[in-house]
Amino acid sequence: MFLVTAQLCILVLHEGKTLASVRSTMTGETVNPKAYPLADAQLSITILDLVQQAANYKQLKKGANEATKTLNRGISEFVVMAADTEPLEILLHLPLLAEDKNVPYVFVPSKQALGRACGVTRPVIACSVTTNEGSQLKSQIQQLKDAIEKLLI
Repeated sequence: MFLVTAQLCILVLHEGKTLASVRSTMTGETVNPKAYPLADAQLSITILDLVQQAANYKQLKKGANEATKTLNRGISEFVVMAADTEPLEILLHLPLLAEDKNVPYVFVPSKQALGRACGVTRPVIACSVTTNEGSQLKSQIQQLKDAIEKLLI
């Protein structure tokens, strides 16, 4: 259904969303500017793939509280946070803690996508990929850590 006026053209989609709301979701305009460093689309896909594999290998802790625990214990390889968390301040202690522990961290655009990658149906605002001796993911984790560290520079 199209509604056309002289000044306004709104495309109403079948889900009841306007084109502007869909575009803002796709372009990340709903993402808080405090969420730095924010991974681009390609890096986000790579991160979410590795998070999914880490969940299968039991090398993943889900949630801000568990991510904090892994950082304090020194077993975290890197931390992934959702940039669309509302309010974002509930997880902004993680970047400070990660910097103190020299652990790379990154924001991905969607908490829903992060939850799916973690293997749960609910949104996840933060997760931590942990260390494991003799892990098959060790080389992939190291490559991703390097990519995340390049974002922080």
